[in-house]
Amino acid sequence: MKETPYWWETVSFPAGEAEPPAGSVDVAVIGSGITGLSAALDLARRGLRVSVFEARSLGWGASSRNGGQVLTGLHLGPDVLLRRYGPDLARRLFAASLTAIDLVEGLIENEAIACDFERAGHLEVAARSSHFPGFIEAAADIERVVGHRVRLLTRDQLGAEVGTNAYFGGMLDELSATINPARYTAGLAEAARRHGGRLYDQAGVERLTREGARWRVITRRGAMLADQVIVATSGYTGPATPELQRRLVPIGSYMIATEPLAGELAHNLIPNRRAIFDSNKFLHYYRLSADGRLLFGGRAGFIPETPRSVSESAEILKRDLVRLFPQLAEAVVTHVWGGTLDFAFDEMAHVGQLDGLHFALGYAGHGVALATFLGSRLAAQLAGDTVENPFTEIPLPRAPLGALYTGRPWFLPVLSTYFKLLDRVG
Repeated sequence: MKETPYWWETVSFPAGEAEPPAGSVDVAVIGSGITGLSAALDLARRGLRVSVFEARSLGWGASSRNGGQVLTGLHLGPDVLLRRYGPDLARRLFAASLTAIDLVEGLIENEAIACDFERAGHLEVAARSSHFPGFIEAAADIERVVGHRVRLLTRDQLGAEVGTNAYFGGMLDELSATINPARYTAGLAEAARRHGGRLYDQAGVERLTREGARWRVITRRGAMLADQVIVATSGYTGPATPELQRRLVPIGSYMIATEPLAGELAHNLIPNRRAIFDSNKFLHYYRLSADGRLLFGGRAGFIPETPRSVSESAEILKRDLVRLFPQLAEAVVTHVWGGTLDFAFDEMAHVGQLDGLHFALGYAGHGVALATFLGSRLAAQLAGDTVENPFTEIPLPRAPLGALYTGRPWFLPVLSTYFKLLDRVG
């Protein structure tokens, strides 16, 4: 079993600039994931001088490791959005998630990115019978609050959607999509470079200092001056931007991939090729790849990925896979890997400015579409456009733990135990 993302075997990422960074740019972008590359592409298209700085190889982080689910909605449901933000902002936030998927689709078409984009919809399944009434309420809230319709499926109807009897009903949204996230990220990088952006790999940002009205971006490979800086590091936000690091919680998520499955077996597992996830706190999410593998992920542990957590997750996820799909007991698992998501303390995505630095982050598992959207909107804003972006109306909260939290999530084992208990009691 390979302990590297399956996706990486399907693509070659472009190499970074051979020369060390020097000189000056209009905008420096820290992080070469979807957020940073979407912003860089938009800025380069407008003729601005933009450079992207990546600590490892281009696209190394969660952007090329995730499940490739391009989802409608946000991590929080419409009822929470309504209570917290009121009907107008709740509606605009949800509408932005739909615009984000259209933006992804448009970028893929306009930049000719071959990444297996498929609008097959997503299906949330009730892991317990007590969860399905919440689906009924959520479906009504979605239509009432944001004017978007989803379809409820009873337990008897799920057989046409997923090859297991483990669930108690579902909620189907036809507008979501799936994607090969590594090919998409690599395609964004190639497009940004084609339009004039410069991409530096192995160039982790060590410090940011002010020089008058400009920033000096000091990396492992050299330094560059920038009029503006975008921080697009999400779950990998580090000590170079300590105030942002203290406002995010990095959460590990893990995946396994089976060998390519026989056509009939793959079809019977997910006949309509939906992206599927369940209603647990320690949820599972899964889908079929273009070559018929079952890609199966979940919060096998909350801690960010390490060699040990990746190998332990392989055992946990294979056990859970076979429990849901006994027909895969003999299927060979070829890959296991982990990645790190970013959660803000209000579980919402955010875009804004802090200590003079621009940022977009906090996607909480909805990063493919939202990162594309917020990266592009932030770029347009820096270029001087007036753009509709409801996420600018939500302030990025501080940690409720105050000085006890510096960005190292010491409390995750306790939180993990608590959520496992919640899933047990239903």
